[in-house]
Amino acid sequence: MLFPLLTTALLLSGQDPAAIDERAAVQRLTLVESSPLETSLDSPDLPQTADVWKGMIVGARSELLLSHFYASTAPRSPLNDVIASIEAAARRGVRVRFLLAERFRKTYPELAQRLGQVDGIDVRFVDYGEVAGGVMHAKYMVADGEQSFLGSPNFDFRAMDQIQELGAHLVDRSIAEGLSRIFEMDWALAGGEAAPTGAAALAPSKLTLAADQAGDAAPSVKATLACSPEGHLPGGVPWDLPLLLELIDSAEARLRVQVLTYDATGYGGGFFDRLESALRRAAARGVRVELLVADWCKRKGCVDGLQSLASLDGIDVRFAVIPDASTGFVEFSRVAHAKLCVADERAAWIGSSNWEGSYFTTSRNVSLFLEGAGVGARLARWFDTTFQGEYAEPVVPGKSYEPRRRQ
Repeated sequence: MLFPLLTTALLLSGQDPAAIDERAAVQRLTLVESSPLETSLDSPDLPQTADVWKGMIVGARSELLLSHFYASTAPRSPLNDVIASIEAAARRGVRVRFLLAERFRKTYPELAQRLGQVDGIDVRFVDYGEVAGGVMHAKYMVADGEQSFLGSPNFDFRAMDQIQELGAHLVDRSIAEGLSRIFEMDWALAGGEAAPTGAAALAPSKLTLAADQAGDAAPSVKATLACSPEGHLPGGVPWDLPLLLELIDSAEARLRVQVLTYDATGYGGGFFDRLESALRRAAARGVRVELLVADWCKRKGCVDGLQSLASLDGIDVRFAVIPDASTGFVEFSRVAHAKLCVADERAAWIGSSNWEGSYFTTSRNVSLFLEGAGVGARLARWFDTTFQGEYAEPVVPGKSYEPRRRQ
């Protein structure tokens, strides 16, 4: 698949100064996906995650920052080319820092150990359970303070071609600076060091959506970076929950939401009513609310809340059910993992948070808020492909469900 943001030739060039200047000057947003093999979910105009990650890494000149929940690979995965590119970057002098969640250090030790043994690659683990009571759940990358990627895919072989994912690739120094501030805070926490302080607020970025994704709509995009949790925000980066609530409350006609899990009584204890109330307010004022969750939500407790929402006028709740691959069952795969909210095809949110309270109040996550007709319409169509397609199953109030096997 072509890399629409910058040509592959540019990224694989011998770092010609003119090419570098051109790359730095372009402020561009490209929507990125992972589409599960043997499904009809692939969007020809959206590049695949592995291709974008590899392109960023191959083009890096001085620094790579990677922050992920965990790191895991398997034979014959597209992720292996990404890993090889990281190792090659370190060998040519790029400083690589990889930050992972302490929660999964023992579960997935092999790849972290492998990378940590390469000269030029430093690996740390941050314990957000100790920091704030949650986990380090963010998924992002920054290259040379110029390019960045954020979204739903973990650094996991399954996230490349066995799970539906959504992300954004940005060529913009302001967004890269904001993600770098988040990274430096968490890197310091992981190392028992003092976190940087005193940074100024970052203004929203003005970007151009990739031409083949904008279609006939205006390609201009306003982008704002935000993160969670509230008590651990680096200077200049706002808390994402109030911005997300503002987005929901701004909807006038139609609200599209897709997340892996939606649970107002999820991890962290108590009833988290802020998102729940916002969705109910939207429906009450006549907004058509469409909520798509993974079939992992068929478990008891989670499905009860979904059935309660589905019983309301104006709220349509569906499961995304992606069948197992013909090669057999693979644990924690064949699932819709994207996180997306679109209001009236004019504004949207892409992030790493599922819609449960702990993701916003105790765990590290990152969010990107986008405004623009072109990006809003394209994300709406991306949502509709699954919500209205062959893999969608309505949530029926009162029905008994069997939980989907995950492992």
